[in-house]
Amino acid sequence: MTFPLLAAFIAHSNPVARYFYLLFHKDPFRGIYQPNAFDLSIEIPYFTILIILSLYGMHRYCLTYLYLKNRRNAPKPTKEFAELPRVTVQLPVYNERYVVERLLEAASQLDYPRDRLEIQVLDDSTDETRLVLSRLVSEYVRNGIPMTYLHRDHRRGFKAGALEAGLGRSTGEFIAIFDADFVPPPGILRRMVHYFTDPKVGMVQGRWTWINQDYSALTQVEAIMLDGHFIVEHGGRNFSGRFFNFNGTAGMWRRAAIEDAGGWEHDTLTEDSDLSYRAQLRGWKFIYDPAIVCPSELPVEMSSFKTQQARWAKGLIQVAKKTLPAVWKSDQRLAIKIEATFHLTANLAYPLMVAFSLILLPAMIVRFYQGWFQMLYLDLPLFIASTCTVSGFYIVAERALYPRDWWKRMVYIPFLMATGIGLAVSNAKAVIEALLGKPSEFVRTPKYRVEGRLGGWERKKYVGRKMGWVPLVELALAAYFLAVTNYAISVENYLTAPFLALFFIGYAYMGSMSLLQTPLRRLWAALPSLAGERLRRAEPATERLG
Repeated sequence: MTFPLLAAFIAHSNPVARYFYLLFHKDPFRGIYQPNAFDLSIEIPYFTILIILSLYGMHRYCLTYLYLKNRRNAPKPTKEFAELPRVTVQLPVYNERYVVERLLEAASQLDYPRDRLEIQVLDDSTDETRLVLSRLVSEYVRNGIPMTYLHRDHRRGFKAGALEAGLGRSTGEFIAIFDADFVPPPGILRRMVHYFTDPKVGMVQGRWTWINQDYSALTQVEAIMLDGHFIVEHGGRNFSGRFFNFNGTAGMWRRAAIEDAGGWEHDTLTEDSDLSYRAQLRGWKFIYDPAIVCPSELPVEMSSFKTQQARWAKGLIQVAKKTLPAVWKSDQRLAIKIEATFHLTANLAYPLMVAFSLILLPAMIVRFYQGWFQMLYLDLPLFIASTCTVSGFYIVAERALYPRDWWKRMVYIPFLMATGIGLAVSNAKAVIEALLGKPSEFVRTPKYRVEGRLGGWERKKYVGRKMGWVPLVELALAAYFLAVTNYAISVENYLTAPFLALFFIGYAYMGSMSLLQTPLRRLWAALPSLAGERLRRAEPATERLG
């Protein structure tokens, strides 16, 4: 620790030391603060990060405003097809033993003429999922369901590669896509397809809903986070004429739009956003209809949730590097270009958040001894702009979805904010990898058919990816913020204490759950066999022989 910082630590609790600290940091005759090189080395990065984070926070305000202003512009089909066109439903699967039966059952019940329907099961699995799918597809085909099973013995291109391979063998004019953890309702194809009576429409996106939101506090937070994305972000962008992205599932494409945009490419981890931007730059119109809903299963374990979020964060930065130059060179409106930039670069906030976490304590010390007035008119507005926008953003989304009892979900908002902070380390790692051009495989999010509050995952075979050193960094940051919170209270800076506590809770929750959930899961899974072995050892020898 540098001498000025050490001096400040001592000064905050010792009146004599405080006098000498202030003597060296202020003009002794005028009492006016005189900045020194050390203070500037803290304040310049501190305010730079705060200003950038506040800009992204203000962008949330703008999206909320766009949604509220244009929410009555939600689209409706202008007319319907006299004769329904041919639709191909693609179901990409990779090692999803526990949910494929549910998926195929839902696909078999789609309310669409069977002579105009084709269902492709695109299987890249390497485990027993292959046998289950092969058997199920054969049974459905015998029952008259137009279903085909396509298995690849490699994962070239990952999900994008599977969709590309299926597209080459498909016969539909329109392509609907549902991931393995989704349960498409019977009428979803009919509700989507009529938008394509407009020849300019290239894609229709539905809204995700949740079959296991009430399972745990984590799934409650995940649901609220994604509600904000689907209501405020998608609604604000699409209803105001900005670009938005296909979410990879629960949507339908015009085949010609996919081909015109260059097809599925697999040089990013978010092939859906990549194709979306390329198609919209080609002039295709995208539709988001929040009234078209598709239930899905949320991740229930921490490592899977973090892996999913990191994949999305890395993929969007990869798409930003790939497509933003074309966006800014295009003849699109300035508003569209600015919104696309904020959308695709939003995850840059995560490495900035980690840097902000590290610099916050010395910045607090320096700012504290510069006086409350400066903190009130400089620091506080930036803090509000960068953080308080989160609560308003999600309150608007929950009120739109649950007008009668939205307030019941507000108890999760502080936990949601803490969870967002806690994701900073793993997502920052992913963002930096994307900026450096480091490739990585598409890591799917395992699902366990956990529905409502029922069902368990502890004894099932799939497990989220190990996070390596990330949980240790998160726990170290939790300890750091415990010290920072204690310091804020000791200098009577009570206004910042709740904000700092969110950092402590977020990092502690992420780190501890990442480290403990998998070992506890394995212990829980081993208990039945251990108990059985113990009972066998306790049996009398004569009974065992008999």
